Amino acid sequence: MKTLAALLEESTRIHGHVCAGQVIGVRMALLGLKKIGICDPKGKDRKKLYVVVEIDRCATDAIQTVTGCTLGKRSLRWVDYGIMAATFLNLENGAAVRITAREEARELADRYCPDITDKYARQLSAYQQMRDEELFKVEEVILVVPASDLPGRPIRRVKCSLCKDYVQDCREKEVEGKTLCRACAHGAYYKRKEI
Repeated sequence: MKTLAALLEESTRIHGHVCAGQVIGVRMALLGLKKIGICDPKGKDRKKLYVVVEIDRCATDAIQTVTGCTLGKRSLRWVDYGIMAATFLNLENGAAVRITAREEARELADRYCPDITDKYARQLSAYQQMRDEELFKVEEVILVVPASDLPGRPIRRVKCSLCKDYVQDCREKEVEGKTLCRACAHGAYYKRKEI
């Protein structure tokens, strides 16, 4: 595994800027991998790892960078809880931990780097120095991933009765005897233009 500095540099390239969230994400991923026994997430262990992130912020890009997990490979899942947390699962042995960034780390940064006047720069520096237990809460959890959410080929593809889009991986809904995509069943996040 690369050093914190090297991983932070790689994450910064992908994310576009360095920030405290990048440090949290890199360190969270390193800790999660260690806790579930994954040593080579982008190599020999890549098919053993599954990560669920709970926020769509800077830390998620860092977690993706360190683990190699992505939405496209279906090894990264986003659950919109708005919490700076992630769950790391070893698919081979079932070991799973949920790691949450501690809010109190923000104030603790003042003690680590009192000479840095800018609070964001202070957090950026302090988060690289803090002990894991000061920065994170770690919980062993049980994570059961449905077959339809696992990496690999789609389980099935079905056609929506209304819009005719194809739906993969058991995301369709049965409504009054019709197979519908979620947009047709529950309303879409977009509105189709009338032509």
